[in-house]
Amino acid sequence: MSDPGLDEAIRAAGGITELARRIGISQPSVSNWSRVPAERVLSVEAATGVARAQLRPDLYGEHFGQPDEAEAARAREYAFLAKLLARAPDAAFLRQIAKLRGDTTPLGVTHARLAQAADGASEEKIAREFFDLFIGVGRGELLPYGSYYLTGFLNERPLARLCEDLRALGIERVETQCEPEDHAAILCEVMAGLIGGQFAAAVDRQRQIFEKHLAPWIRHFFADLAIAEAADFYRHVGAVGDRFIEIETEGFALPE
Repeated sequence: MSDPGLDEAIRAAGGITELARRIGISQPSVSNWSRVPAERVLSVEAATGVARAQLRPDLYGEHFGQPDEAEAARAREYAFLAKLLARAPDAAFLRQIAKLRGDTTPLGVTHARLAQAADGASEEKIAREFFDLFIGVGRGELLPYGSYYLTGFLNERPLARLCEDLRALGIERVETQCEPEDHAAILCEVMAGLIGGQFAAAVDRQRQIFEKHLAPWIRHFFADLAIAEAADFYRHVGAVGDRFIEIETEGFALPE
């Protein structure tokens, strides 16, 4: 049985051969599709003008971009960690953090401790802490990169594999981004986008990115952050990240 979205893409392109040419893959590959693969939706949309919601309504239907409450909470947690790892929090962000309300769950307890650390904290002191941890004179105390944690060196094969997988999902580096894609902040931002609907990805794609590119190292990084010599405020960030990644690891391990 033919797929309506794929049929429309082929018609709009003027045939299978032309569709394959436009998206830069072989004609037999397209011929073997039963529907447009998730990782090809954005490139097919760009090549044919057929809307992504028509190509893959299961991924981009009427509820696309509207995750349920639990998914929205996961996306917010990743985005929160991404923001804290990308740059030192300013005074306004510290005030927001200080308003976090914890609960009796292990993650809730770490949230409460982070909020307490942010309450009345010095923006300048935390900026210095961020510098010492992640930038430093020459290098910071920690190197928050997947390649470094997995190989002991920067810009190694783990980064190349990550870039390949991100490109397959239509996720490209912006020109203003100077950090490599395997930076902890960028990976958390990617996960937030995948879960929250900014990027197209079924749960199996979220799992693939998490298990292949975060799970092997990022909890180790958060554990290191929680005990880093320069960390005061950021040891609580490490505790939040460690606990959250533990929950994510358990969640992705559950059968679908």
